[in-house]
Amino acid sequence: MDDWDDFRLILALMRAGTLRGAAAGLGLTHTTVSRRLAALQDARGQLFEKTPDGYIPNTLGRALVSIAEQMESLSLTGARHQRALDDALSGTITMSLPEAIAQYLLLEDLLEFAALYPAIDLRVETSYRFVDLDRSEADIVVRGAQEPPDHLVGRRLFPNCVTYYGNREYLAATPREELRWIAPSPETRSAGWVERSPFPDAPVALVIDDITARHRALVKGLGLSRGACFMADPEPGLVRLDARTPDPQQDIWVLTHPDLRNTPRIRLAMDFIAQAMLRKKPLVLGELDPA
Repeated sequence: MDDWDDFRLILALMRAGTLRGAAAGLGLTHTTVSRRLAALQDARGQLFEKTPDGYIPNTLGRALVSIAEQMESLSLTGARHQRALDDALSGTITMSLPEAIAQYLLLEDLLEFAALYPAIDLRVETSYRFVDLDRSEADIVVRGAQEPPDHLVGRRLFPNCVTYYGNREYLAATPREELRWIAPSPETRSAGWVERSPFPDAPVALVIDDITARHRALVKGLGLSRGACFMADPEPGLVRLDARTPDPQQDIWVLTHPDLRNTPRIRLAMDFIAQAMLRKKPLVLGELDPA
């Protein structure tokens, strides 16, 4: 096999397990992937076994998968080094960050960066998934994490802090026994989320995993909730439910791949975002102005 596309097909099918999934990953049609796999196996022998759980590589298939992974790693490394050699403050930067941070903390700063450096094509992708910098899914990631991958480089900033909130009008109009919580699903909810709250006897009436949707429900007075201080404290219609210090969650990091750490535009963007975040540290930590 001397065609990289054949190896990409093998990798995609191994990772997805289905022709449809492999086609989506490769940007091809199901029919095209099916035809290419049939031609490949006619030429090279059986590589995958079709099982109720999907396509599983056999011994030969696993050997070729291993080779394909090495080729992919070399290709990604070469692409990163090529980007790193560009010493101009121009070119493309792909930055991945959670939607809540993009929308409620950094939106104006991202626009300012784009205005200050028009030769840099800043592409912002919002995701709560920790994207794979080794696979060049992004150049910079801003993300909460307890322990990010050891080989990534960047800065640990400070923890994202959360506490309990309610809408003023909802609290005024709702008897205590009728108060309800808006919460994440039990699988993603931290232990004791409701039990440690100021209203531990109030039931969960609405489960919303999406952070921004849960915040909007809180603002609209659909129930009580726990939220990020940087999202909830600026809302004039919300009040904290107790005086306890907000709970620190994961630390916020600004990270890149070590191959890109000395690329001028990457360093510039990372420093810019880190400084923007540091200016907002009191808001993120929930340090209310005594006045």
